[in-house]
Amino acid sequence: MARRSPPSISEPTYFILAALLDGPLHGHGIIKCTLRLSENRIKLPVGTLYGALDRLAANGLIEVDREETVDGRPRRYFRLTDEGRHVLSEEALRMRQAASVVMSRIADPGSAFS
Repeated sequence: MARRSPPSISEPTYFILAALLDGPLHGHGIIKCTLRLSENRIKLPVGTLYGALDRLAANGLIEVDREETVDGRPRRYFRLTDEGRHVLSEEALRMRQAASVVMSRIADPGSAFS
């Protein structure tokens, strides 16, 4: 039986996971990195981010790396799990393949009918 591929993930989730590729980040760091990586397309409100982080943690894609207190406020750092890295990699491959289909048809519009 063929292994079923996981469903695609949303663009904000994709960039949240991508932000964690270089190592653990806290919420504000994830927001800034996601904005930069998405070339200012993904602007995550704090509530949206923490809802997404809770879902990603519940699904085993990220986990809390550590907690610290800065200026009297708690700060949690999140990191990508091996499963999260795998899901992100699979999604990047899926998007690359999908983009190559479109780009090859744009480059040679008649090729679909050959």
